[in-house]
Amino acid sequence: MNRSTILVADDDAAIRTVVVQALTRAGYDVRAAGNAATLWQWIEKGEGDLVITDVIMPDENGLDLVPRIRRLRPDLRIVVMSAQTTLMTAVKATEKGAFDYLPKPFDINDLISIVKRGIESEKDIGARLNEDGVDETLPLIGRSPAMQEVYRTVARLMPTDLTVMINGESGTGKELFARALHDYGKRKSAPFVAVNMAAIPRELIESELFGHEKGAFTGAVARSTGRFEQAEGGTLFLDEIGDMPLEAQTRLLRVLQDGKYTSVGGRHAMYTDVRIITATHHDLRQLIRQGLFREDLFFRLNVVPVRLPPLRDRTGDIPELVRHFLAQAVNSGLPWKTIDAEALEALRGHSWPGNVRELENMVQRLAALCPQEMISAADIHREFEQCGNVASSNSMNSGNDGLAQTVEDQLAEYFAAHNGSLPATGLYDRILKEIEKPLITLTLQATRGNQVKAAQVLGLNRNTLRKKIKELEIPVIRGG
Repeated sequence: MNRSTILVADDDAAIRTVVVQALTRAGYDVRAAGNAATLWQWIEKGEGDLVITDVIMPDENGLDLVPRIRRLRPDLRIVVMSAQTTLMTAVKATEKGAFDYLPKPFDINDLISIVKRGIESEKDIGARLNEDGVDETLPLIGRSPAMQEVYRTVARLMPTDLTVMINGESGTGKELFARALHDYGKRKSAPFVAVNMAAIPRELIESELFGHEKGAFTGAVARSTGRFEQAEGGTLFLDEIGDMPLEAQTRLLRVLQDGKYTSVGGRHAMYTDVRIITATHHDLRQLIRQGLFREDLFFRLNVVPVRLPPLRDRTGDIPELVRHFLAQAVNSGLPWKTIDAEALEALRGHSWPGNVRELENMVQRLAALCPQEMISAADIHREFEQCGNVASSNSMNSGNDGLAQTVEDQLAEYFAAHNGSLPATGLYDRILKEIEKPLITLTLQATRGNQVKAAQVLGLNRNTLRKKIKELEIPVIRGG
């Protein structure tokens, strides 16, 4: 286990000795200096996990050092101690960004307690996992490098109100990440309200977000509060923001710019104080190029972009996730199940196109239907076969290679047939259209004409798919 390093700066040698001895006994590595210059050199080199500095030192005032440290290393916790035990000293220390303030003379146990709090708040949130690998408080699971970076991001964003945009494939836990930011942030005592843009009819989105007045439209028999009003003081999570229609995007942009809105059919503006977190699995820059998403809104929402890793990039977390889902199954009334090493290896070899959600669903089915207490590799393979998911990540890759080879062979035949007579321009768009029509047609056939599902499979916005069906004159398939 790595020991945290505490940097101490105080011109009083006796105090330095007492602090170094106490913190060393408490299990920390300690480096001490009698001036601000040496402390600053250590900080510039990236050393130390927490700083303790006196205010009055021979070469610089410790309070003036605090904002410099914060600018260089904003995550580094700073504890200010001073014999100037006045209210203004404490206020200045807080205003300049100190983690805590300790007046002299101080109880050494108080100092150790403050250091412990500072270090724990700085550590990765992933360290909260218990010995069984199940986090009792945070719904994000895993110890992989990819997840450690996610935890660091949560830790950095928790104390802020910055607008965050979460990118990631479906099933990677975007709402869990958003809820973690809320539950561990300064708005945790206020509501967390989640809205899925893809699940709301386009004509109702503005009413859903901003509310409506009685009589605002047919069926509005009473006033209805919107999600902004419901989330007041807290966090509003807008999932699948790429599916928001342009009219609603314009209203959302005005809210972000002015901090106020009017309900549908309303006349009086209402001020709002919410933190906005959005999520999408779409490439919003591509939607911007297609004219389906406002660029100015994108820049308003994309203040802090965060990308969640797909499960195939963190398969080392699968055993921990499986244990967590098995424990959840027990809490739901299902019998206790264990899983053997070969079964876990089989799970790690899968490509998991549905990510953590797909794994969770499979574990729940196994917990409910597996007759034995121990889940075996045979149970896993049987589950894959029944779900039509026999492809492992390797077979998926080989399938992609096969598709690429088939396309290459067809293009080679085209170039051979048109040798010397290629068009002067426009070949790229021409070839794309030739591929696009059968791709969309076959996808619609595979989804039995379900355009919502087809758009999801293709990774297209539903409006974009409808537009391409019309442009390419693709027959509309009526689902069965």
